[in-house]
Parts: sequence; structure tokens; C-alpha cells
Amino acid sequence: MEHIQCLIIGSGPAGYTAAVYAARADLKPVMYEGMEPGGQLMITTEVENYPGFPTGVQGPELMAHFREQALRFKTDVRIGMATKVDFNSTPKRVWIDNEKEITADTVIIATGASAKWLGLESEIRLRNLGGGVSACAVCDGFFYRGKEVAIVGAGDTACEEAHYLSKLCTKVYMIVRRDQFRASKAMQHRVQTTPNIEILYSSETQEVQGEHVVEGALIKNTITGDVRQIKIDGFFVAIGHQPNTGIFKGFIDMDEQEYIITQPDSTKTNIEGVFACGDAQDKIYRQAITAAGTGCMAALDAERYLAAKGH
Repeated sequence: MEHIQCLIIGSGPAGYTAAVYAARADLKPVMYEGMEPGGQLMITTEVENYPGFPTGVQGPELMAHFREQALRFKTDVRIGMATKVDFNSTPKRVWIDNEKEITADTVIIATGASAKWLGLESEIRLRNLGGGVSACAVCDGFFYRGKEVAIVGAGDTACEEAHYLSKLCTKVYMIVRRDQFRASKAMQHRVQTTPNIEILYSSETQEVQGEHVVEGALIKNTITGDVRQIKIDGFFVAIGHQPNTGIFKGFIDMDEQEYIITQPDSTKTNIEGVFACGDAQDKIYRQAITAAGTGCMAALDAERYLAAKGH
């Protein structure tokens, strides 16, 4: 059975940054890329807010840079997905693709989170084309300065993103499935008193319109059955994220939304030698730059842990 000093599960900005730091500390990291090699940035077109790229960079290109840097320092990057773990044993045991079993002194969890989508054919098609469907207003709102957009969602994040968009866009349609918000009173009040946000209660999106880019949307009122067409250039989905943490249940402490709980000012989990970084443990910021920052922290925490153990 293969034994690894530092195993990294996941290959987004958090995983690759952890790999760079771990490799330079001579921890000989092995990374399994997982279900979405490169993470959420692979379905992001233009990234304009990552420092060091003054003219912006394409999401997949940025991830290619991350990967090259990790490989340069001799990270062993492998195709494969962790499908089962046993963190009660020492060393830790991890199974890849349900068949290969490996042991590890330290494990860095960087499995990220996946945005939830409505599941409409038109929404997914335009998202994949980079045609104006996004799950991150903070990342992509800038492209719609002076334009009209729609955002779907009823929670605090949706309200926060709608308010953010209202400062950039001339008009924001907020599509709320029920006849009320799930958001806190303060957040509800903020969007309700913003003049260029129009809230469409009891409404569902039937279709996002446009061949190559978003041009409009068909919105159905679930009470009256009326269908209304709105003209928009961008369509934002803010109905939540699902952290990819299912295989760690029963071992790692999580909150009610299944985000991993880490100790304050650290990436340590409740299991000694297991560290978590990126969107698997961050439901507040969810940016590539913050994920990279916690990836650095996780590698430093792993290095100190191994040094204390005399490795």
C-alpha cells in the first residue's frame, strides 16, 4: 500500500496553493484532482479581480498557471477522486475511485463547493458558453455596468448580491420563488428600499433567452400563471452552494450546511493531521484569492504538525 506524507484532495486555488507551499517545504505532496479539476474557476470566463493580472485572465488559464507552478515544485498531480476515508486510524486511510487505498500522515481537504443551479437547459447552455449566466455577482457583476440583470434567490446572499449589482446596473430584477424572502429583516429592507431593484415574488424562471449571450428571460408568476418577458444582459443564480464534503461525514465536524468547521485562525479540523481550506470550509467569502490564502495556511499547518511529530 502506498504511503504519502501529505495528501491534498481537490485541485482549485486552495489545493494548488497548498501544493506549492507543501512541495517547497519538501513534504512531497500528492494531489488528487477530483471531480472538477481546477475547481469552479474552470467554468468562469473572465477573472478581473485576481491580483497580479492587471488586464484580467480567463478562469481556465489562471488554473493552468496554478497547476504549472505546483508541477514545477514536483507536486505529484494525479487524476482520481477520493471516494472514502477512514480518519480514525493513524496514519489516515483514503480510497481513490473506490479501489486504490492509500495512507497519509497529513490530509489537506480542498474539495471546494459547487454552486446550485436551477437546472434549466437554457441556463446551463449559456453558462457553459460564458454567455452571461453566473453564480457570483461579486466576480462577474462588473461586466454588466450600466446594463439590466436578473438575480434568482431569496436568502441573505441573494439580497447582498442584488444590492451589490444595484450599484453597477441600471436595473436589477430579483426573482423570488415564494411570496416572501428567507433573508434577515435587515437584508430584506435593504433590497426593498433600493429604487432600481424590482422584486418579482411568487416567480419562477421558465427560460433564459439568447442564442450565444443572455438577452432576456421568461418569468412565470406561480399564483396567476402569467408569463412575463424581461430584457436582461446578465442572469445571476444565488440559490446557495453545496460544499463537496460528503465523504468526510462522521469523521469531520461540520455545520448544518455541511461546511467543515476549522479552529479559529487555523485550518485544523477536529481530527489531528487533517486540515481544511478553500470553499469546503468558507461559506462567507468564497473568492479564489481567499481560497488560495487558506491553502497556504493549510500547508503551513501541515508542515508544523509533521515537524512536531518528528517527520
